[in-house]
Amino acid sequence: MTMHTLSVLVENKPGVLARVSGLFSRRGFNIDSLAVGETENPDVSRITIVVNAESSPLEQVTKQLNKLVNVLKIVELDAQVSVARELLLVKVRADRSARTQVLETVNLFRARVVDVAPDTLTIEATGTPDKLDALLRDLEPFGIKEMVQSGLVAIGRGSRSITAGPALRAA
Repeated sequence: MTMHTLSVLVENKPGVLARVSGLFSRRGFNIDSLAVGETENPDVSRITIVVNAESSPLEQVTKQLNKLVNVLKIVELDAQVSVARELLLVKVRADRSARTQVLETVNLFRARVVDVAPDTLTIEATGTPDKLDALLRDLEPFGIKEMVQSGLVAIGRGSRSITAGPALRAA
């Protein structure tokens, strides 16, 4: 099985996300990452879905997604021709003795401290899943108290846009 990143443009209406994600679960797919948000057009949302699946069954789900009335366009984003990032917020133990080392690690990964408390630092980092995993591995010895990670968001490289063109239905 391989990882597939789908960018799905949908009408920005209640219940659309539930119908899209429900189609994956009914077919036995586990969604590894899911992110949704409004696009440059407030009537259209973009759902970024990452699934670990064989290409053939995924193609069947994609065809069924295209049949949903609120789905405007589906594009599979290849890692070589797209930019993909996740957001990580992590609260790390950082007393006076460890704070300098934690800050050096934060700087090494081009992350930033967004909250300081006497015994913890809250760190914000964006990047590829591999980069964020490496940051977590380096912070783990200090003690991770809490963390939250967003789903992957991705967009194609270059000037082409999936929101333009004849395949986009009128919303």
